[in-house]
Amino acid sequence: MLIRCWGARGSIPVSGKSFDRFGGDSPCMEIRDDEGTCLIIDCGTGMRRLGARLLDEGREEYALLMTHFHWDHVIGFPFFKPLYKPSTRITLYGWPNVQGNVQEKLFHVMAPPHFPVPARDISAQITFVPCKASFLDLGALHIETIALNHPNHGLGFRITEKGKTFVFLTDNELATSYPEGSSYHEFVDFCAGADLLVHDGEYSAKEYALTKAWGHSRYLDAVQLALDAKVARLGLFHHNQDRTDDAIDAIVRECRAVVGEQKKTLDCFAVAQDMEWILA
Repeated sequence: MLIRCWGARGSIPVSGKSFDRFGGDSPCMEIRDDEGTCLIIDCGTGMRRLGARLLDEGREEYALLMTHFHWDHVIGFPFFKPLYKPSTRITLYGWPNVQGNVQEKLFHVMAPPHFPVPARDISAQITFVPCKASFLDLGALHIETIALNHPNHGLGFRITEKGKTFVFLTDNELATSYPEGSSYHEFVDFCAGADLLVHDGEYSAKEYALTKAWGHSRYLDAVQLALDAKVARLGLFHHNQDRTDDAIDAIVRECRAVVGEQKKTLDCFAVAQDMEWILA
């Protein structure tokens, strides 16, 4: 399984010298299996660069999953150039019982007055497939879902191929319960033994005192989840829009120190756009 990050910034894309190393694009992930399946998760601004690469490769068929529909996760959709090629085929999978009408919500980003080109002018062939079960088999990928703790709901994904597992839990608040979300113990079980966990780590403890119930986690909560679930690697994700590269480096040092103090093993790092991993 090949995993690429095309954007790791949360809430709003940013730019400038202080954000060069970890990047300023908002969330978009790409996963490919050994059979050639190309899965895209979320449509943040990183999707623009992904689209350019896919056009260069001549690839025309993709699957698309959405964690949720806040602006930072959909704003790149109209700028995904393969949308404007008739030969492009996109299968959009959704869980209506959790997410509602996925296609309608995604296309809303192109509705007036937000964007000048309406969704009806998309040339690509887009097929919506509603999922009734909590899992999905896509090529060689087995995908399981869990309800996130986030305003307006959200889904997290556990993706397995040939015994290797990637868990993606962005926009997830571990310290606060949500009526339609999941408990901490459910997240531990969902992440158990993963080779790579990418988890929301937007806030410090001080920041969280002002942002509780906004739907994001303290980075040390993400570290504790990774330790409790005995995952191999933790990538901190959804970096705050004001967090500079140097500040992110300081967070990683703090997290690694906490792991060391507990005398446990965990490879903890901050996710940067264009970072990629191969789980084999």
